Amino acid sequence: MLVVELAFTPAPERLAARSAHRAALGRLHAEGKLFAAGPWEDDHGAMLLFAVGRAELEEILAADRYYRLTPGVEVRAIREWAPIVGV
Repeated sequence: MLVVELAFTPAPERLAARSAHRAALGRLHAEGKLFAAGPWEDDHGAMLLFAVGRAELEEILAADRYYRLTPGVEVRAIREWAPIVGV
């Protein structure tokens, strides 16, 4: 599994792009590619947990303008996660 950590600023463009981005997340979840996603409680970022390999994740990130072109959104980290309980 891969964890993507995002950082947010209060840019109005981020909020305007959010509904389309969340629709894309819903499709990825329905396809079994996204396990879970959501913002931190303070809305200064988010965590997304993907059930895909690194190459497919790079394709997903490249295809969604939210990650690459939306002011106020920064991909801070992509890390491999090896759960031992619960997944």
